[in-house]
Amino acid sequence: MIDELQNYTDHLLTIRQDATGLVSGLSDAQFNWQPAPGRWSMAGCFEHLNLSAAQLFIPSIDAAIADARARGLTSAGPFTYSAFERWCVRTNDAPARLRFKAPKIVQPQAAKPVDAVWAEFLRWQDALGQRLRDADGLDLRRARHKSPLPLVKWSLGAFIQLMLSHERRHVLQARKVRQEPAFPV
Repeated sequence: MIDELQNYTDHLLTIRQDATGLVSGLSDAQFNWQPAPGRWSMAGCFEHLNLSAAQLFIPSIDAAIADARARGLTSAGPFTYSAFERWCVRTNDAPARLRFKAPKIVQPQAAKPVDAVWAEFLRWQDALGQRLRDADGLDLRRARHKSPLPLVKWSLGAFIQLMLSHERRHVLQARKVRQEPAFPV
């Protein structure tokens, strides 16, 4: 596996381990507890990540991989991404530097059992891991796909970075919920 993708695989493993320790042993009530009205619970953070993977990230990554294969775009890197892509990755990473309102399609809606949300989170982690293996040898800069955000085309490598930074951001947000003084014991 090329170095950049191996680095992403390491980040994915770190996110998974951190999230596993964070969620381990929680009841449904703890997982769905909100620090204040309108603020997300831990369930909300992970459900948002699940919805984002399903609606935004994985379909776009799949399309960029298909584009690269169809056009025969291969390279071992290293890859350099646009200033805009690098800025978006930085602003979406943990700790949150800017706050954004999540699009409606990726906003968590209702309380859900920890086991269901967690199983889906692990499934999306596995799906991203598979995409990292599928992208091996492809040109991560020239493989591109239209972003769910209007008028923006993202390179495959930057889109993977964005997904990982987005996950780190919301795992940290979930950690902060669990560290709230009023968090139910």
